[in-house]
Amino acid sequence: MPSYGGIDLGGTKIQAAILNDQHEVIGSARRPTPTSGGPADVAAEMAIALLDAAKAGELEPAALGGVGVGAPGTVEAGNVTSAGNLPGWGGSFPLARTLQEALGCGVKVGNDVQVATDAEFRLGAGRLYSSLLVVSWGTGVGGGLILDGKAWRGRGGAGEIGHMVVVIDGARCTCGRRGCVEAYAGRAAMEAHVRKLHEEKGRKTDLFKLMKEHGRPRLTSGIWARALEQGDKLAVQMLDRAVGALGAGIASAVNLLDLQGVIMAGGLGIRLGHPHAVRIAEAMQPHLFIDSRPPHVHVSALGDLGGAIGAALLAEHDRAQTLA
Repeated sequence: MPSYGGIDLGGTKIQAAILNDQHEVIGSARRPTPTSGGPADVAAEMAIALLDAAKAGELEPAALGGVGVGAPGTVEAGNVTSAGNLPGWGGSFPLARTLQEALGCGVKVGNDVQVATDAEFRLGAGRLYSSLLVVSWGTGVGGGLILDGKAWRGRGGAGEIGHMVVVIDGARCTCGRRGCVEAYAGRAAMEAHVRKLHEEKGRKTDLFKLMKEHGRPRLTSGIWARALEQGDKLAVQMLDRAVGALGAGIASAVNLLDLQGVIMAGGLGIRLGHPHAVRIAEAMQPHLFIDSRPPHVHVSALGDLGGAIGAALLAEHDRAQTLA
């Protein structure tokens, strides 16, 4: 049985992994997502990440059964449109075709959070449940749903927990609307807000000092974690604000769907880990209609590789359907 490659395209990092026929990771690689340029530049880095992962797994990309990709934005027929948290990606780009030409094997593209959700349901913490919500808390806030043991995509836009409105006429979101969860909890929105408070309002913080010390071009999940460990007051305030928005938004989804489990994934969700999963569960509680039976809230069992693993599973499924 062939091995499969997976690429998880995030706003901060590109993660690639190679899975063997036992769904074990036999090679992985990670590269920073470009902060300038456009889709072609991002695709070039994605190809390099996959080549590095294949080399670590002692395989040539052409020997793979296929490569899957989890990408943000709108995905249709291998094209990715309006990936707003990526540089210059406002329009549509033929990502599958571009990567196929670079790698020499078939490429299947899916939504980044949904492929991570499928992986968590099949191989991770989601195995415990027949209904769950996976929340990708990172550059933005995305979501994926499993209902009655099956992925639920609606008409293609289901699971957008980051764009649940939690404050009427609230903060401007990166999507252009107001009051979304992502406007308070997305890493990009948090950085923009804290920068404004620091530069225009004179609020003290070591976040940007830490960013420079660690050679980061933006406030990554690791920088936020370090600031919290040091007790940075503004960082603590921003995380309190984010947790409150996540709690309200996730609780609203639970009220609608009566889900058994919630899994926190994404850069911030994984880096901040169990203590913040507990805090989010506590923030949900006042908003739950059936507060005597809250869902279990976990951190992703697959960690940073969850998205890449899910993308590889997507390629495996696509090949199985083609051969059927």
